[in-house]
Amino acid sequence: MQTKTMTINMGPQHPATHGVLRVILEIDGETVVRCQPEVGYLHTGIEKTAESKLYYKALPMTDRMDYLAPMSNNLGYCLGVEKFLGVEIPEKAQWVRVLLAEVTRINSHLVWLGTHALDIGALSMVLYAFREREDVLSIYEAVSGQRMMSTYFRIGGLAEDLPENFDHLVRTLLKNISVRLQEYENILTNNRIWRNRTIGVGKLSAEDAIDAGVTGPLLRASGVNYDLRKARPYSSYEKFDFVVPTSNRCDCFGRYEVRMEEMRQSLRIIQQALDGIPPGRFRARAPGIVLPTKEETLYSMEALIYHFKLTTEGFSPPVGEVYQTIESPKGELGFYFVSDGTPKPYRMRVRPPSFVNIAALPKLVVGGLLADVIACIGSIDIVLGEVDR
Repeated sequence: MQTKTMTINMGPQHPATHGVLRVILEIDGETVVRCQPEVGYLHTGIEKTAESKLYYKALPMTDRMDYLAPMSNNLGYCLGVEKFLGVEIPEKAQWVRVLLAEVTRINSHLVWLGTHALDIGALSMVLYAFREREDVLSIYEAVSGQRMMSTYFRIGGLAEDLPENFDHLVRTLLKNISVRLQEYENILTNNRIWRNRTIGVGKLSAEDAIDAGVTGPLLRASGVNYDLRKARPYSSYEKFDFVVPTSNRCDCFGRYEVRMEEMRQSLRIIQQALDGIPPGRFRARAPGIVLPTKEETLYSMEALIYHFKLTTEGFSPPVGEVYQTIESPKGELGFYFVSDGTPKPYRMRVRPPSFVNIAALPKLVVGGLLADVIACIGSIDIVLGEVDR
């Protein structure tokens, strides 16, 4: 008997593709025989737009890429520009950046957990995860005045000093999340339906993961111990004690295990950073490059002039190029800058983990069932704003 395969579209308008992603699937009965992800439906033009903006003014656009990890995007951008300029960041600002980057990691993983479980059928998890996410957004709002698009990290340090209630808000987060993570695992880890939908589904070997160039939890769940916070420390990460979680399961359940343990390790880092934030300035002293604080502009004419010149004319990095990477919640996030000596980037190129990781989707789904495609997309954890930037 001869059978014909069928080609179907999943998306671009499909809630479980986590954005406007189109996946072209060829199926033989219920088995996927070919998979082709199609991106480009949400192209924001962030990279090209940055070429027409001063370095300071391009920074807020990075919040809109991975909008679940805005401070991670800010950190990568700022570190790249600071490397260009050779600016020394005060130790206090470095530790606060580490703390908030880990708060951001928890923010991103909570949304992943809630939506991934929702895709598979565990409807209540999204309510629990978003309940704890409110603690994260309270911290965002306290430091920047914004619940999502914070732009709190600035070139040379931070936008403002920490608010008075910062310590209380962070300790509340530490207390709540540490208890709730165990509750999440009680609901999911030994749940028969959850295990059936994730164990052995979306297999990705270490060799295939490395060949595909994937990073982050997707790579570490294939048994590869690679994390930029350990491999190439930045912003004082070398001073913190934490473990890089890995799993040899190579499937959707392994990615769940890795992200759950990553949240626990983030809590360890946050605790260390909160207890050890050194005193001092929250912004570097670099006239002509780093904006003076608001207080300085109120009492110093020189600072006011610097502020006016920087906000209207910007600064000019030396001619050359630089590349800076960080470990974002989804993997290696890189910023590549080319300078022609003017106050605007000649070229800004972003290496987004979501874009690279989604290319591994065919490896995960071909040979599996059509119903498992949803679980595989969710286990990768993509944000289309980062894919189509």
